[in-house]
Amino acid sequence: MRIGIGLPNTVPGTDGALMIDWARRAEERGFAFVSTIGRVGYPSYDSLTSLAAVAGATSRIGLLTNVVLGPAYADAVLAKTAMTLARLSGERLTLGLGIGARRSDYTPSERAFAGRGRAFDRQLEFLNRAFAGEPVADGDFPGEKRLAGPAGENIPLLIGGHSEQAVRRTVEYAAGWTGAGGGPSRAEPMVARIVDAWRAAGRAGDPRLLGLAYFCADAAGADASDHYLRSYYAYSGDHAATIADGAVRTPARIRSIVDEFAAIGMNEVTFAPTVPHLTEVDRLADLVL
Repeated sequence: MRIGIGLPNTVPGTDGALMIDWARRAEERGFAFVSTIGRVGYPSYDSLTSLAAVAGATSRIGLLTNVVLGPAYADAVLAKTAMTLARLSGERLTLGLGIGARRSDYTPSERAFAGRGRAFDRQLEFLNRAFAGEPVADGDFPGEKRLAGPAGENIPLLIGGHSEQAVRRTVEYAAGWTGAGGGPSRAEPMVARIVDAWRAAGRAGDPRLLGLAYFCADAAGADASDHYLRSYYAYSGDHAATIADGAVRTPARIRSIVDEFAAIGMNEVTFAPTVPHLTEVDRLADLVL
């Protein structure tokens, strides 16, 4: 089981210095990667920009967007930004992508909310060609073809979502799947569907299967943790309570959820913070590493 920790890029009260210190401490303590949560219509730190700063402040730890809302970005801009980050970080980037459920993430981007699934399919095709080093556009001279960004290794993709389309996209385009909040019980049906579809398609090896657990390792921060999650997911109605109540906030629950994800076949997990305290990195490391 590869264990990562999220950056507090969407948690109120986080400043830039904390983001960098958090990533450095995560690398020192041995986490496999740091992850971000991606939103546009929210006062958070941008995922790809945050990971670029983290890449410059660290040397080994993996970098994961979990997830960027792909159709909220122009295809070529997303490809070039991701390829630049991958090259500058020494190929440490995994690009987690999804479509999201909030119209407020598309309106400020001036991108269509309706039809975002079809736009995502077109984008995934573009990204796969771009990351493979294939030409994606005509150049300035007759017969010239342009690449999307600097050449390098193929960037692995993880697909988010719980639909049949997410299963198809994972098998067709990605290295694996990433689950949203809700814990092992919500992820389990998708894991089975993806594994079956992966094998049926003749994909080699096993898919990467990433679970997400919201956490608070300091008992004194439990109320703030709960408030943050209920606020962040308020758009989803009753589902906000499911997410908030599912956060792991005791040593026993934090330890056990790793085994619970493993028991349903997941091979990676990221712990997403819910309070902006640097001590959370050490508290979590002491429990799960």
